Amino acid sequence: MQRQTQALSFCIFALFLNACQPERAITLAENGASDYQIITADEPADEESRAAMELQFYLEKISGAKLPLVRFSEKREGPSIWVGNLGNKENLQQHQVSIREKNGDLMVSGGNSQSTLYAVYTFLEDILGCRFYSPDAEKVPQLSRVEIPKGLNYDYTPPITTRTVHSRLFYDNPPFADKRKVTYEAFPTYVPEARVHTFHRFVPEAKYYEDHPEYYALRDGRRLPTQLCLTNPEVLRLVKDTVAALLARYPEAEVISVSQDDNQQHCRCDACSAIDEREGSPSGSMIAFVNEVAAAFPDKTISTLAYQYTRQAPLRLKPAENVLITLCSIECDRSAPIAQNCREFADDLIAWGEKTDKVRIWDYTTQFTNFLAPFPNLRNLQPNIQLFAENNAKWVFEQHSNQPSELFELRSYLTARLLWNPGIDVEAVLKDFLDGYYEEAGPHIGKYITTVHDALEADTSFFLFLYGDPSQAFGSFLRPELLMQYDSWMEEAERAVAGKPEVLERVKTARLGIDYAVLEASRRQLSDDLSLVEKGPDGGWRPPEKLVRRLKNFQEVTDRAGITHMNEMGYTVEEYVQFYQFTLERAKKENYARRRPVTLLEKPKKYANEDPQALTDGALGSSSFYANWLGFEGNNLEAVIDLGESMEFSEISSAFLQVVNHIVFFPEQVSYYYSKDGNNFELLDPIPNARPLTRDSKVNDIQEFLLRFEAVRGRYIKIKAENLGKAPIWHHGAGLPAWIFVDEVMVR
Repeated sequence: MQRQTQALSFCIFALFLNACQPERAITLAENGASDYQIITADEPADEESRAAMELQFYLEKISGAKLPLVRFSEKREGPSIWVGNLGNKENLQQHQVSIREKNGDLMVSGGNSQSTLYAVYTFLEDILGCRFYSPDAEKVPQLSRVEIPKGLNYDYTPPITTRTVHSRLFYDNPPFADKRKVTYEAFPTYVPEARVHTFHRFVPEAKYYEDHPEYYALRDGRRLPTQLCLTNPEVLRLVKDTVAALLARYPEAEVISVSQDDNQQHCRCDACSAIDEREGSPSGSMIAFVNEVAAAFPDKTISTLAYQYTRQAPLRLKPAENVLITLCSIECDRSAPIAQNCREFADDLIAWGEKTDKVRIWDYTTQFTNFLAPFPNLRNLQPNIQLFAENNAKWVFEQHSNQPSELFELRSYLTARLLWNPGIDVEAVLKDFLDGYYEEAGPHIGKYITTVHDALEADTSFFLFLYGDPSQAFGSFLRPELLMQYDSWMEEAERAVAGKPEVLERVKTARLGIDYAVLEASRRQLSDDLSLVEKGPDGGWRPPEKLVRRLKNFQEVTDRAGITHMNEMGYTVEEYVQFYQFTLERAKKENYARRRPVTLLEKPKKYANEDPQALTDGALGSSSFYANWLGFEGNNLEAVIDLGESMEFSEISSAFLQVVNHIVFFPEQVSYYYSKDGNNFELLDPIPNARPLTRDSKVNDIQEFLLRFEAVRGRYIKIKAENLGKAPIWHHGAGLPAWIFVDEVMVR
């Protein structure tokens, strides 16, 4: 790889020297004219035809000369650009690209038709200086003379041969995906209905559990439909039958997933446990089962996961020849390279690589709970992808957000570039993108990128988590003084391109990450500059005008950019803005409970530092349970608030969070009480959950439990919220304790 990168650098350097040494150059076009023709095979593959047309199109944009496209049998005498192998028996490898000058002709070819298309884009970008930043942002040089070095001889074979970046920029724009040399879809060649987490599809709980609980995982003496029992012969038969039916329905598919569901509640029956103990990992029973499925379909690839509890390779068993292992890095800390901060995963990668050459990496590159949050992991993309390539991973799926996230275009572009060539100069690529895509604003955005990464690196204890929240970083790389600096640089970036509406809109979109972080910091009331409310002229509370403008701008920019989702759980931008506006309304109202002491009668767990004052601190929660929510696992919430003195009130409210896939549910009922002495409490009307949990419940939701009543007088308020207890049988966390998360109690 190093030799190939050096060869390309030499080509570019030689091109630069042409101005001084024209005798060493071959002129393809000059002053809008060219003697060259573009030649393809008489019956070119579709990708080869496209390659030739793209070359013709961009050469005309560069030089003004439109070179004729001709078939091999129709070629005339004279200099030519040959696209495709054309039977020249170069015996290129399947994924190899080749760009060569030979006797004045230019040969652009690949080991297959798609590689030929990639070779054309490599020539346009790396030799002629075109840039393909996004589907709607290209830079094409305007040259009076187009030259290539005499003796140009460039060959490259990418170490990763199936490259996927989970980004709608590529899925929605296949021509752009080709320019960036990545796949058009997340699971190319897979059966569409069986791509990942398929156990519940093959043996659905609704169909089999009531009559055949033995098909499912044994957990603590009870069968639960969380995973399958992998040593039950009837389960094997059912899975084989379903796989056969799906392959018959999709005969063109090459891969089908036979893989665990997205939870860690695997079977611990005696038979499954015996295999797992022998193999030193629950992957033992998984590989034994999948190998049996694979034996029934020798001409297809059976994909399975090495994920969470199955990530560690078995000691003795090896995957069958037609089994593809998809190894997932979901647990890893993204504040540093995997090899440094997630050594166990790196060890598992090596172990699987010793057992099979069919390893697909499933890596993660964004914060799935907060797509738009600053997530400073750009410096780790290269060492991680290099780690995968060095361990012979030929298929890499980089799970980005698909929906737009922070610096979405940059992240999509850089990740694709690294998958094609893990050895690129990342700093040079970043600078080129910033200057090309954001133009004069690029240096200002670059200062933010550098500083936020430096700040994270300085905080060696910070765990950058895929399912975290910006609130975790308010003492680190998002601390108030840094947030204000980032915001200032974004202001400068906007001013730098104020006269360029299209580029300005790109900058405004890039700024969304900082706007979101500031909005969330204000929710926490971190400082005078980062607060939900301020004192107005009348002495009452009001939202700061600057915060109101920022929220409005956030809404308008996301709308223009087509950004609709805040996280992978379906929480929309529209919902976020509406709830933030509701939060502003709550924050400006007088709250008798604000900053009053709280006594918990039930013990919380882990979140909000288990601090009871989270219920009255004035900081209001958002869609993530990391942000200001007090959590109770398996138990009820019961708390008493001392208002400090006897007073009259007629309204009590509190907010609760729901994140269904994380076993966070609304309480079944919330009851409010009041007392004059703190000992004898009178019940006000209880409030039942208006949105009971069902299979169709909204995954990410917030509900206010508000009670209005005839005014009463008291000093103490008691709130009791009744936990659902355990996840229902149809839930992937069946049998596990449910959480409730509560935030600000308001008394008026």
